[in-house]
Amino acid sequence: MSLFRHAMALLLCGLCAGASAEPLDEPLKPLPAVPQQDARRVELGRRLFHEPRLSINNTLSCASCHQLDKNGADSRALSLGFDGKPVAVNTPTVFNAALNFRQFWDGRVETLEEQSNVVITSPHEMGSDWNTVIERLGQNPDYRRDFAAIFPDGVTRANVQQALASFERTLLTPNSRFDQYLLGNTDILTLEEKYGYQRFKEYGCIACHQGVNIGGNMFQKFGVFGDYIADRGNPTVADQGRFNVTADEADRAVFKVPSLRNVAITAPYFHDGSAPTLERAVDVMFQYQLGRMPSAEDKRLIMLFLTTLTGQREDKP
Repeated sequence: MSLFRHAMALLLCGLCAGASAEPLDEPLKPLPAVPQQDARRVELGRRLFHEPRLSINNTLSCASCHQLDKNGADSRALSLGFDGKPVAVNTPTVFNAALNFRQFWDGRVETLEEQSNVVITSPHEMGSDWNTVIERLGQNPDYRRDFAAIFPDGVTRANVQQALASFERTLLTPNSRFDQYLLGNTDILTLEEKYGYQRFKEYGCIACHQGVNIGGNMFQKFGVFGDYIADRGNPTVADQGRFNVTADEADRAVFKVPSLRNVAITAPYFHDGSAPTLERAVDVMFQYQLGRMPSAEDKRLIMLFLTTLTGQREDKP
């Protein structure tokens, strides 16, 4: 037997191994448990997440763009703001956002609390201000009662932000088949899906899509081996990415690497929503980030692996 065939035989044995009692020693890790929090605060945050009174004209809630019954994001390339006009960048999924090291594509804030402030006061998203929000909520007897039961100072900006963030921290999607695989149930993936994970690592996708969130923990230039934005055409201010935050030329077209969890159901892709399908997104990543194209078979295997990253929320697929 040649050395190559011997190595492949060993790999096959490892991939076909049955369920083990111990978690696998892999660079990717399963999702943590949902953090324990005050259930009243979480429930208040859930109501606020669906509250259109957070927008200036009472038409838009967080859930309008972060659609929890679908993928935690929006099926549009660009969501519509309170005025019915498209916002500047694609809406990322809120699922597992609590695990990201920064929020927004350009990473301009670090916490979920800060994120809600930007969205509520943005002239292109909810278009409101905190005086208006607090006045509206304070006029509602149910909100007055529930805020007072949880927070000594009642309805305040900080308390609205804390409640929203508490709810969003529950929006983890554990128990994906890949998580079960990492926890030792190696039979949960098909042989082809395991090969796809191997290709994912071998081609270098894992260099950026890493950590417990399989992304969301670093910045990276969009277009390492070519200028994707120039090739796409019609550049916008939002295409400058982190440069808009730092004014550092090295940050031009640099964005937060998105999480790949639930990636099979969060189309369209990229900060501009320009990739309508997962296959197109994979092609772009190979061409512009890795500088080479995989074989058709390797791409198929990687896409099969990506489907195993779809998790569950509240025991729902």
